[in-house]
Amino acid sequence: MSKPAKKPLLAENRTQNSTPARRIRRRRLGLAALIALVISALALASFTSPFLLAELRSFDYLSTLSPPPLPEDGPVIVAIDEPSMAEIGSQWPWPRALHARLIEALRTAGAKAIGIDVIFAESSAAPENDIILADVLGPDVILAGDETLIETPQADQYVRTEPLAEFIARGARTGIASVQLSGDGTLRQVPGYADGFAAELAGISGRPRQPVPNAALLQVFGPARTYPTVSYYQALDPGQFLPDGFFRDRVVIVGLSLQNAPTLKAGGADSFATPFTVKSNRLVAGVEIQATIFDNITHGLFITKAGQAVVIAAIALGALLAGAVVFRATGWPAALVSLAVLALLAAASVTLLRLGHIFISPIGPALAYFSVAAGQTALDYATERRSRRDITRAFSRYLSPALVARLADDPSQLKLGGERRTLTILFCDIRGFTTISEALKDDPEQLTTLINRLLTPLSDIVLESGGTIDKYIGDCLMAFWNAPLDDPRHASHAVGAALKMLDAIDDLNAELQREAAEAGIEARVLKIGIGINTGDCVVGNMGSARRFDYSVLGDAVNLASRLEGESKNYGVPLLLGEQTAALSAADFTIAELDSITVKGRTALSPVFTVLPATEAGPLETHRQLISAKYAGHLNSGDEAFAQLEHAIPHLAGYYHLLRSRLS
Repeated sequence: MSKPAKKPLLAENRTQNSTPARRIRRRRLGLAALIALVISALALASFTSPFLLAELRSFDYLSTLSPPPLPEDGPVIVAIDEPSMAEIGSQWPWPRALHARLIEALRTAGAKAIGIDVIFAESSAAPENDIILADVLGPDVILAGDETLIETPQADQYVRTEPLAEFIARGARTGIASVQLSGDGTLRQVPGYADGFAAELAGISGRPRQPVPNAALLQVFGPARTYPTVSYYQALDPGQFLPDGFFRDRVVIVGLSLQNAPTLKAGGADSFATPFTVKSNRLVAGVEIQATIFDNITHGLFITKAGQAVVIAAIALGALLAGAVVFRATGWPAALVSLAVLALLAAASVTLLRLGHIFISPIGPALAYFSVAAGQTALDYATERRSRRDITRAFSRYLSPALVARLADDPSQLKLGGERRTLTILFCDIRGFTTISEALKDDPEQLTTLINRLLTPLSDIVLESGGTIDKYIGDCLMAFWNAPLDDPRHASHAVGAALKMLDAIDDLNAELQREAAEAGIEARVLKIGIGINTGDCVVGNMGSARRFDYSVLGDAVNLASRLEGESKNYGVPLLLGEQTAALSAADFTIAELDSITVKGRTALSPVFTVLPATEAGPLETHRQLISAKYAGHLNSGDEAFAQLEHAIPHLAGYYHLLRSRLS
């Protein structure tokens, strides 16, 4: 047996490039590059305003999912509200003497510290009212101040507004009530003033203050009016309107809390959007903001926002998690895992916020996770589409559309580049083609048309039976079965295709005879010879560095070609090799004809043909004749010849040739 031909260099390279290990390695390198790209891009984006604002928006939702309960010893709000204006019967601003009455009433009721979130920066129209208020002020009172940044093209300037000097001289202290809003106008940040209103109020009430880091986020406890609130007019006479001891040992904050413009759209005086506004769509009065700040700094409830290095680390973690999930493949399982991972990222952020008072937004890691997972999914989809397109383009010339579709749907069935397989190979050649070519040498178009009319039905039969067309060699067609797709019955399918090809030639000859009769010319009768053999071959992409085809090599291929050539020497159109005959014997009536030595081989090769089922009866007599032939006991006058020529007309030509050789 001759050795299979060595694969060309290009075939070897394509084999290496198309191996699963190489594809997996290439995919992993692409995934690593995608992860690095996503981390780099989002790390840079994390410094931009839109990204920072998105993080703060996520804080709004997560910090209000399950806010902590309101501290029991928190401030009480005395609201300058519409009921008080109606009860007092005076427009705002009220006489400062009225505020003096309120302070005295609160002291009498046992208030520990009083914060007036009203700025008394200018003298009133009635100076005597300023004197009355100054007389009641003391170290247990905090008056609001303000600090404003004025930006001009020339310079930025801070303007500080404080209460009248005579108010401070009597012992009252100033607390800056200014707040800092985020870019979207929402109040989320604990003011960083050392002498802030809430900080000063905590100082005079004897509450220890926790050190507040820069840009600490405010933990809110609920929507507007979450804090215990009473109207101003009720606080003027707590004995009449409030329960006994309502203000005893409490911190009281007095300020505007109007309800005539409570919504975000309508706006309002000294009212702000807070993280809870995303749920309630209502603003929170400044006085309640100061109470919230007070509880944040006295109970250490404020949230520390993670630094930029931690944000980038979280982004990297999200990207790496996505890489781990899609490391092997993408699809529905990966999508379900991704949903769980994204939920876990949000849960981890909430847990850290609640237990550690640290906020790491899930926006960064979630975006990183989604970008890597979606990006790899898109790449896998594109690779699959490209693979389907390449397979369709490469094999549409060789395989039927149904088989091409199977390969495209499941490329794992395909092994490109060269592999050893057991194949059944078929060669089909036109008998007397040289004579036909010579007769039509002056009409090449007719010759081409004739060849196409012949090869088209033969090719269709090969494809319909699951075969792969290897090549056309002039008037010869070469095909094989059991590659690239597995076909357990490849030998039977090849033999069945050969029988249909013989029937197709009969149909074509009938057409040619009819056409010749109509044209008044002599019809050409076409005959074909077919050789089929089964054996181990090397199948894959083979050719040169410039051109290659999906083809087969091996001794079994050579024998199939020789069998096709030998068929005319046995008076039959179809010869089978030994293994083909054995594998197809259950489906066809097989008859052995001889053992021959074909060109290029030294071993004897038994050859067989296929008989119609109607001629299977006398097959035992035929076998006895072949045994006698092998034993050298057969002669041309043997009575078996006459009997078999009549009983098996399909082999009449074979018996005639055999008798003539014995003569």
